Amino acid sequence: MEIDRQIQVDSVDLSVGFIYQCLHMKPVIQTILFALILILTACSAPKPTYRVKVLDTPAQPNLPPTQRPYAVNGQRYQPIPDAAGFSEQGLASWYGKDFHGRKTSNGETYDMYAMTAAHKTLPMNVHLKVTNLNNGQSTVVRVNDRGPFVKSRIIDLSYSAAKQLGVVGPGTAPVRIEALGYQEKVKAGSAPSYRQPDSYDVGPFMVQVGAFTVKENAYRLAEKLKKQYGTSAVAEGWVDGRKFYRVRVGLYDHIALAEEALSGMEANGFPSCFIVAR
Repeated sequence: MEIDRQIQVDSVDLSVGFIYQCLHMKPVIQTILFALILILTACSAPKPTYRVKVLDTPAQPNLPPTQRPYAVNGQRYQPIPDAAGFSEQGLASWYGKDFHGRKTSNGETYDMYAMTAAHKTLPMNVHLKVTNLNNGQSTVVRVNDRGPFVKSRIIDLSYSAAKQLGVVGPGTAPVRIEALGYQEKVKAGSAPSYRQPDSYDVGPFMVQVGAFTVKENAYRLAEKLKKQYGTSAVAEGWVDGRKFYRVRVGLYDHIALAEEALSGMEANGFPSCFIVAR
């Protein structure tokens, strides 16, 4: 369960390029402003306005800003922990001179002549093979931005990438994208080599279902839930001079499993539970 640490912002022009400055701010301010720096449009569309917010999870407090979950117009997006084996089919669009020279989500300056792309959930700097399903042409791009947030579109290509694939004229085209990994340095003239990125899905995780000031109540609930979820624990801590007993249950190797368990606990009468790292 995410903790929303950001004020909700209405009618924000997200084409303004100040990502680089955000990445150099304090962590809390990074979290607040990260959503304001997404490029959310294709080449020919007018500059849109969106309601956006970044979500922070106590289970993974050290995630890079570009790996944190976020919401756009109420739609939640969860960057995936790694790109191994990733493939996807859908519409590609492209963005060009209106964004040339602006900052991208990973802090780079957008270069419409470079071979880059925006994707909603893939890790930054992962290379993708993109194939135009209309003409069979393919090319390789590197993810350095977030987007596009237009229905049915899965990737926003740079101008050069779109030109190579024959997408510039029609504006969009059906494509298949396949994750290759991070490009490694090789000798001049050698074929490109790729390695899979490290995963951010580092467990184990537990779900905190409540916090009590009365020790006996905490241990009573922990013992009850242990029978249902197999594992329970009580973590003690001080907040503003008061001692709390936090009840945590379950033990999950992956964040996806913890999120599934959390949904079940919410349905069973624990609406304020959230995921923590053990």
